[in-house]
Amino acid sequence: MIAIVDFGSQYTMLISRKVKELGVKSRVFKSSSGFNFKDPKIQGIILSGSPASISQENPPLPHRDIFSSGVPVLGICYGMQAMIDYAGGRVGKGPKRGYGKSTLEIKTRTPLLDNIPPESSVWMSHSDRILELPPGFTITASTGDLEPAVVENPEKNLYGIQFHPEVTHTLYGNRILSNFLFNICRAEKDWSLADWISLTTQEIKKEVEGGKVVMALSGGVDSSVVCALLSRAVKDDFFPFFVDHGLMRKKDTERIKEVFIKKMGIPVTILDTSERFFEKLQEVSDPEKKRKIIGNEFIKAFVKATEKIRGATHLAQGTIFPDIIESAGSGDGAAKIKSHHNVGGLPEKLDLKLLEPLKELYKDEVREIGRELGLPEELIKQHPFPGPGLGVRILGPVDRVKAGILKKADAILDEELKEQGLYYGLWQGFCVFLPVKTVGVMGDSRTYENVIAIRCVNSTDAMTASWADLPHAALERISTRIVNEVEGVNRVVLDITNKPPGTIEWE
Repeated sequence: MIAIVDFGSQYTMLISRKVKELGVKSRVFKSSSGFNFKDPKIQGIILSGSPASISQENPPLPHRDIFSSGVPVLGICYGMQAMIDYAGGRVGKGPKRGYGKSTLEIKTRTPLLDNIPPESSVWMSHSDRILELPPGFTITASTGDLEPAVVENPEKNLYGIQFHPEVTHTLYGNRILSNFLFNICRAEKDWSLADWISLTTQEIKKEVEGGKVVMALSGGVDSSVVCALLSRAVKDDFFPFFVDHGLMRKKDTERIKEVFIKKMGIPVTILDTSERFFEKLQEVSDPEKKRKIIGNEFIKAFVKATEKIRGATHLAQGTIFPDIIESAGSGDGAAKIKSHHNVGGLPEKLDLKLLEPLKELYKDEVREIGRELGLPEELIKQHPFPGPGLGVRILGPVDRVKAGILKKADAILDEELKEQGLYYGLWQGFCVFLPVKTVGVMGDSRTYENVIAIRCVNSTDAMTASWADLPHAALERISTRIVNEVEGVNRVVLDITNKPPGTIEWE
């Protein structure tokens, strides 16, 4: 097993996922004192990045003994800086912040840098840097400005990299992690998604034994996979509900009936609660408050529904790890980006226990599990949709009119992306209702109407994303159709922001 010590990085579980992708078991610990360094099962230790700084007061630090345990240690970004600080080096603010793409230049070929080109693209995200190297360490690679990017002390089995190998923007990041696992730690491949499904099914059975599970089924990939898992694990003791809060996409209710009830044979109860949601959201602009309200109303709807189900004990949710990361739940020192309805919007007193079998997985892993479970490909390949629905794609107060406009615009975008063969090549494509109006000319008359933004991105795990450069002809057709067919819209704009610095959703 590879032990990963979490210092609050947004990417800690992504490191774990990459290790598992390479076929090696991994486990995340919130403290390096949470495991036995000399346990023969621990073949290597990875120290994560962090929003913290070594120079701040009481920074989170790894246990000093791990550096003398003999177990190979790989420090990533902040993890490397903590290692250098421990070893007697000096870490401090550099002349500029290192952020975004940079060019890695290899100085010395080592087992960690085996089969890496002399120059390659890497992803930086740091403000501190190594100012003075400790004894025993050498610089084996640097960036274009000669900043130490890879440092090694093979005698003590200590290795540090300033960039993030776990993100897709680092072109040879997987190979560097593979080199650490197999060239240095001598790890063995012994992990697969099939193992995860079997183990998780058994854990669900054990957890729910003697009880009953209700679920917030949205029809999205995450909730659908949870639904399939639960129907396999607890069968007759599973009661999924679809809450139609008026903020779902066009024809979502019909799809629930067609895919889940008819094709999959799962008895889903459909609840129309749209009136209450619009009433609660009509004067709310703050996105965090909207998410909290939607989350609370979701739970209230389920609690009310379970009153008719005697013996209900658990509430299942399709929470995945990016939800937890962005809600600052990944570890000590994690930075909060935004809350999610199934992470930060739960009432303090909940009569049902939470069941979140996907909470340590990423979207691409969830899709692969869905295939293993035999879910329809049309469902697995659909774009992600936020739990709060269109409530967080309507900026500002939410009402039925705005929701109606956005549903029509989003349906046109969806239709055109599929018609032009672009849909399945994207990670996500959707429309956003902006809280502004602009002047336009339609039929030789002045208009003053709403603006719709188009957001299309490419990604593999939702932790990083790049805006999709769609053909201009496709964008023109989408824009023309929205303006012509959606009453109340006279302008369409395009979002070309990457993640980071932006998020995929606007709220």
